[in-house]
Amino acid sequence: MTLSEIRALISDDIQAVDQLILDRLASDVVLINQIGHYIINSGGKRLRPLLVLLCARACGYQGTNHQLMAAVIEFIHTSTLLHDDVVDESDTRRGNKTANEVWGNAASVLVGDFLYSRSFEMMVEPNNLRIMEVMSQATNVIAEGEVLQLLNCHDADTTVERYMEVIHRKTAKLFEAATQMGPILADKPQLEEAFIAYGRHLGAAFQLIDDALDYMADAEELGKNIGDDLAEGKPTLPLIYVLQNGKEAEKDIIRRAIESEGINLLNEVTEIIQNSGAIRYTQEVAQEQAELAKQAIQALEESELKTALFSLAELAVNRNH
Repeated sequence: MTLSEIRALISDDIQAVDQLILDRLASDVVLINQIGHYIINSGGKRLRPLLVLLCARACGYQGTNHQLMAAVIEFIHTSTLLHDDVVDESDTRRGNKTANEVWGNAASVLVGDFLYSRSFEMMVEPNNLRIMEVMSQATNVIAEGEVLQLLNCHDADTTVERYMEVIHRKTAKLFEAATQMGPILADKPQLEEAFIAYGRHLGAAFQLIDDALDYMADAEELGKNIGDDLAEGKPTLPLIYVLQNGKEAEKDIIRRAIESEGINLLNEVTEIIQNSGAIRYTQEVAQEQAELAKQAIQALEESELKTALFSLAELAVNRNH
C-alpha cells in the first residue's frame, strides 16, 4: 500500500485530527499562534499521529479519543523539533527556515514549552491513568535521549550500542507511545507488548534511514541541509561503520570530522561513506528493524489495517526523504 492509500483508510480520522490540532493550537498570545502554525503546517509526514489512528482502529477501538491522542503525539513531536533546532543550531527543516531562524531561539524554546504543556492538558481528557503513565514516561525518556545524544557529540569512540540507545530514547520511544495508545484505548492490555515492539522497531528503522539519507539524499528533497549531523559532530551508524571497518586513512578523516572539523570535511566524508558500504549496511540494519516490527504484530487478524501497518514498516525504509 502507498502512503496515500493508507491515509485513505482513515481519512475521516485524519481530518478530525487536523481540525483538533488547529483548534488546540489557539492562544491569545499571537506569537504562539504564529510559530505553532508555522511548524505544524510546514509539510511534515504526520507519521506518529497516523500510527495512533491506525493502531487504535486495528485494535477495534470505536471511540474518538484516538483522535485526541494523535494530536497530543503530534504536539509533543513538534515541541521536540522546536527544541532540537535550537540545540542543533539548525536553519532549515522540511525545506523551510526553522522557527528559531525566523523568530529566534528564545521564542522557539518557549513555544516548544507551550506545546508540551498543551499536550499534557489534552491528555488528561480521556480520564485514563494508563495513558498518562505511558505519555509522561515517554516524554521523560525522550528528554534523556536528547541529553545522551549531546554526550555522544564529537565522541568518535561512540559504540553501536550507545548509538542505538540514543535512537531508542530520542526517536523510537515516541513511536512506541503512539502505537501503544491503540490497545490502551481499546482496553486490550494483552496486545500492548506487541504494539510497543512494533513501534520501537519501526521508530528505529525510520531513524536509521534518516541517518543514511544525510549522506545520500538531495538537500531539497531531504528538506534539510546535507551534512547537518556531521556539522554537529553526531556519530551516526554510517560513520561508526567506517570507524570499525574502514581503511586507516578513512578512519582518520571520519574521526577528525566527528571530533572537530565537521562540515569542513563533508565532501571527503560523503565520498568515504558512499564507497565504503556504510550506507548499504545502515539500510540492512534498518530493514532488519522493519522486519522485527512486522513480526511483532504478525498474530493480528488479517485486515486492511494490518496490511497498512506492514506497509508503513516497508515505507519507512524505502524512501528518499
